[in-house]
Amino acid sequence: MSAQASSSKIWTGLFVTALAGAVGYFVYAGLHNRVAADAALAVETERMAVPAVSVVRPKNGARMQEILLPGNVQAFSDAPIYSRTNGYLKAWYFDIGSHVKQGQLLAEIETPEVGKELEQASAQLATAQASLDLARSTAERWQGLLESNSVSRQETDEKIAAMHVQKTTFDAARSNVRRLEDLQSFQKIYAPFDGVITARNTDVGALITAGTGGAGKELFHLSAVERLRVFVNVPQVYASACRPGSVAAISLQEMPGRTFSAKLVRTSNAIDAAGRTLLTEFEMDNSTGAVLPGAYVSVSLKLTEPTRAVTVPATALLFRAEGLRIALVRNGKAELLPIEIGRDFGTDVEVVSGLPADALVVADPADSLTSGAKVRVTQ
Repeated sequence: MSAQASSSKIWTGLFVTALAGAVGYFVYAGLHNRVAADAALAVETERMAVPAVSVVRPKNGARMQEILLPGNVQAFSDAPIYSRTNGYLKAWYFDIGSHVKQGQLLAEIETPEVGKELEQASAQLATAQASLDLARSTAERWQGLLESNSVSRQETDEKIAAMHVQKTTFDAARSNVRRLEDLQSFQKIYAPFDGVITARNTDVGALITAGTGGAGKELFHLSAVERLRVFVNVPQVYASACRPGSVAAISLQEMPGRTFSAKLVRTSNAIDAAGRTLLTEFEMDNSTGAVLPGAYVSVSLKLTEPTRAVTVPATALLFRAEGLRIALVRNGKAELLPIEIGRDFGTDVEVVSGLPADALVVADPADSLTSGAKVRVTQ
């Protein structure tokens, strides 16, 4: 074999060896990268399996000496006025906005049917009176004859019984006359108390039907506005400040800088299970008529002891069967804590107890979130 052929074989062997080494390297590198990618994918999959949550810190509120709550104003006395008899409206004397006194005539109703019925009942009463007089005199006469044994006891008892029957008929006729007289007196409608006419739902010639339901129609609506009732739903945490006799300041948005005094007169003495609030009633003087019934007002109620509260987003609240909860993040896990809330500011709510000031609060927790579940915080 020549030297040239021998050199060619050597170079061929070296090339094959280098090629095999390169192939082995690339195969090893590919396997290593695949194993590393699988491991990274497993880590990422495990990390993504943990729900991500965004957190916020509670905002410190100022120390409160009083609370401001919404209130609803109602008239001290408020009554719909219906007719007690049937007929046609003859006249009305007061329109909406009119101030009336107790006993003033509001309207008159024409009742021709009742008048005719009263005439008929009066005639029947007169007939019953005449029959009773005859039966009474007959019974007395037969009792006199019985003493001389001119008539039998049986006949005398029959005459006395007939007198009692006529007496019952007379009483029924008299009661019917009185009933119709009462109906006729209902032709005139009077104000039951001092107040303002807030509605008039009838006019002259309108058909009037007695009663409050079915065909019965409200004629007037009367409200006593010289004194007003203000109803306020006070959160449970401030219920201790609601003591009868305490005074609150009433303000209206349309009257800036002006306040009215109201006194707490009573509470419901029970916490509403749905809203966790105490219904309270204030009374205020309204002799000037400045505040209208049905108005929305703000009630400033002083607290017996100053308190400090924090606020969190309203979306952070969890409504569970066991009560209101809020989710915190501690050591990579969620923890649900019971809290008590105060005022609702719309996007934020006031938390008065149960929440540490330095806690990390889950801003928008999922409904399925439970205590002890792993979570990861996202920025």
